[in-house]
Amino acid sequence: MKGITFPAWRGKHYVTLAELLVRLGGSGLDLTWRVACDEMVDPRCAEIERRSAATGMDTLTLLSLTTPFLQFVDAEARGFAGGEPVVVLTEVDSSWWEVRSVDERVLGELRRHYPGATELP
Repeated sequence: MKGITFPAWRGKHYVTLAELLVRLGGSGLDLTWRVACDEMVDPRCAEIERRSAATGMDTLTLLSLTTPFLQFVDAEARGFAGGEPVVVLTEVDSSWWEVRSVDERVLGELRRHYPGATELP
C-alpha cells in the first residue's frame, strides 16, 4: 500500500473521518470497515468500535455514526474489500491523517483536496 499524510487541521477546520469517507467517493462505498480507537473522546467511539469489531460495518453506517462532527484522537479505520484491506485511514494525535491505499486514484483524489499532502515512506 502506498500512502500520504496531511494535517488534520486546515486553519480552523478539522478534517473529520466523515469528510474523508465522502472524499473516497465510489471507491469507498462497497467497503467493510473496522475501526479501532486508542482514546475514547466521545461515546460514539466505543459504539463504532463495538459495531465494527466482528464482521465490520458498511460505509454508510460508519458515515452516519461519524456525522455531524466526530473528532478522533489516535484512531484507525480499515476499509476491506473481499477480506483484504484496501484503504487505511489513521488519525494521529488529532493532528495528522495518514491515508494508505492500494488504489492510486484514491490517493490522487485526496492529494487534490488536501494540497500539501506528502508521501509516506
